[in-house]
Amino acid sequence: MTLQTNAYQTLIQQVSKTWLSGQAQALQAVNYQLIETYWHIGRHLVEFEQKGKPRAEYGQSLLKQLAQDLTLRHGKGFSRSNLIRMRQFYLAYPISAKPSHQLSWSHYVELLKLDDPQERSFYQQQAIAEKWSVPELKRQKNAQLFLRLAASKDKAGLLALAQQGQALNQPSDLLREPYIFEFLKIPEAHQISETQLETALCNHLQPFLLELGKGFTFVGRQYCITLNNSHYKVDLVFYHRILRCFVLIDLKLGEVQHQDIGQMNMYLGYFANEENVEGDNPPIGIILSRQKDELMVEYATYAMDSQLFVQKYQLYLPDRDSLQRELERAIEEVEVNQERKQEHGQ
Repeated sequence: MTLQTNAYQTLIQQVSKTWLSGQAQALQAVNYQLIETYWHIGRHLVEFEQKGKPRAEYGQSLLKQLAQDLTLRHGKGFSRSNLIRMRQFYLAYPISAKPSHQLSWSHYVELLKLDDPQERSFYQQQAIAEKWSVPELKRQKNAQLFLRLAASKDKAGLLALAQQGQALNQPSDLLREPYIFEFLKIPEAHQISETQLETALCNHLQPFLLELGKGFTFVGRQYCITLNNSHYKVDLVFYHRILRCFVLIDLKLGEVQHQDIGQMNMYLGYFANEENVEGDNPPIGIILSRQKDELMVEYATYAMDSQLFVQKYQLYLPDRDSLQRELERAIEEVEVNQERKQEHGQ
């Protein structure tokens, strides 16, 4: 008698599905309890320190002694560094702002390394929304994603970014400046061709999609377009499942020229009329280049109704101080403009 029947195969699938679901729920429950436990331990430490000057005078020796005594009683898990993190955990997430249980303790260890509460809040929200692993969270922190996005926001937008993460409501919300391709490990002085860059990005598709952001699905490379027996190829084509549109990307090693913008606009027209199906929104075009002449781009895209953007990329991690200065300058410009509007209104 054979058990290789449809009913038996269905039984295997049911048992497997139940087992995997139970495993996931068990891990989620363990993580929930672990986060709660570490938060309460941090609260005990802070409350002990705050109950009077004599206790506060223990200073550095308190956690060292506590680590030794708790390790003797419970074994691993109570090193001085762990206790410091638990204390920081409670201070960063007091009762009025308890942490989300959708992230692991390892996620929070990375988040606690950030001193700026707004920046920490952003990465927390993005890690939850995009389901970042810990290595992905580390990568986005190192690539200064918050500062790159924040520099293009006004003060209200910056606050919303910190509290809610990056919203994807319109095509411009996809953009980052600059895009960072440090994962390719190409030295800045190394000379490569556009084809080699395209190949390298496709060979590192997972980190490339992480850099592009949430919602991108890879469609293809060197996507062929034929018009009147002339053949054209779009470097990279994606579909964005949230904005429900195609996203076309062309790569340029040097400075973008006006004819590059005209060509991308032609690609957008083709996709809008030939590739879109019912329910699709107009396509988005992004030209990525090492250099960008802002004035030329402004004039070359004048009166264009299409969603066409020219953005810079670089092959190395950005300098945090430079991005911080850029953000501060952007906020200062917003404040100056607001003051001018108020004076003009008066």
